[in-house]
Parts: sequence; structure tokens; C-alpha cells
Amino acid sequence: MTDLWVQRTGTRRYTGQSSRGAEVLIGSEDVDGVFTPGELLKIALAACTGMSSDKPLSRRLGDDYDATIRVSGAADRENEVYPVLSETLEVDLSELDPEAAQRLLVVVERAVEKVCTVGRTIKAGAQVELAIETD
Repeated sequence: MTDLWVQRTGTRRYTGQSSRGAEVLIGSEDVDGVFTPGELLKIALAACTGMSSDKPLSRRLGDDYDATIRVSGAADRENEVYPVLSETLEVDLSELDPEAAQRLLVVVERAVEKVCTVGRTIKAGAQVELAIETD
């Protein structure tokens, strides 16, 4: 299992790290060159949708197909939640006849619903447990 942690590197600035050597810069909206935690949540959702749809799309379109997943959602600052997250999967299906394209879209939607862990977790809600350790 991959270890994950976030280390404070400055005022409202953190670096997320993994035991596999990955890093991501995190901070508030007024800090340049970082993602906010909410942006990372949205990117995780979009990435999960992309990865969940990769197998059926590459099987039908080939390994070199292009896809972009756009994600958005305004924060409700009074309640500090994102009430709606909207995703758009952009992929060129013009090489397929309309019936084949429609069948592929059904397969893609099913794949995302079945295996996108991030989307499934958001939809189901997750219990978050916080422990605070002190010296």
C-alpha cells in the first residue's frame, strides 16, 4: 500500500507526497503554482473517470485516442461543500457509425459507474476519521 502525507512548507502552502516518489503542490487560491484541496478533489474525479473509461475506449478507438475530462463545480462557502460536480468527457467518436458510437458511450458510462472509486466514494459519502497526535 502506498503511504501518503502532506507536509507544511509555508503559510497556507503544503506538499503532498507519496512513498512512490510523487509530489503535488497544494495551497490556497492566493498562492501561485499550487492546487487547492478542492481542485485536487475535482482533478481526482476527472482522472478516475478517464482511467475508468480508458479500457473500453482504447479497445474500440486504439491506444492512441485523445480524451479530455473537464470538471467543474462551485463551492457552497456557507456550508463548505461542493453541492454539484460536473464532468464532461471529450472524445472523438467520428470514426464510428452513430449506432456503434452510442453503444460505446453506454459501455463507457457503465465502466465509470462500476469502477471509478473516487466518483463512487463521493456519491456514497465517506466517513472521515481524524486523529491528532501531539508531542
